[in-house]
Amino acid sequence: MVAARYLLDTNVLSEPLRPRPDPQVVHRLTVHENVISTAAMVAHELLFGWAKLPASKKKRAIEAYLDDLLASALEVLPYDHDAARWHAHERARLERLGRPVSYRDSQIAAVARVNGLILVTANVGDFSPLSGLTIEDWRSG
Repeated sequence: MVAARYLLDTNVLSEPLRPRPDPQVVHRLTVHENVISTAAMVAHELLFGWAKLPASKKKRAIEAYLDDLLASALEVLPYDHDAARWHAHERARLERLGRPVSYRDSQIAAVARVNGLILVTANVGDFSPLSGLTIEDWRSG
């Protein structure tokens, strides 16, 4: 198995479920399928969003997608001691600067950072204050 190179945020993994998925994101998901991973918090966000939906055809379609996604070779990385340490230092640094960041987003960033992965997200601005993080946006245009 090839080592992961990218850590995908919730909005990237859920892109194929959108009514009009961005073709560039879908293409890159396919091209990079052997070098992508995600964080446990992202898996939680996807599953929580699904669990809140009322029974419907849409919910069954999302369930099938998530079952396939999470049963695939997609590695789900934990929030571990190293991530917690980096996360704590980075949040403290940003709070001292008067620039607090989202707890959940900075957890995801911590998993990417300590694993040496490129974070792929459509919300680049949410992650850009965090230091030492490489971020990509796979959307067209």
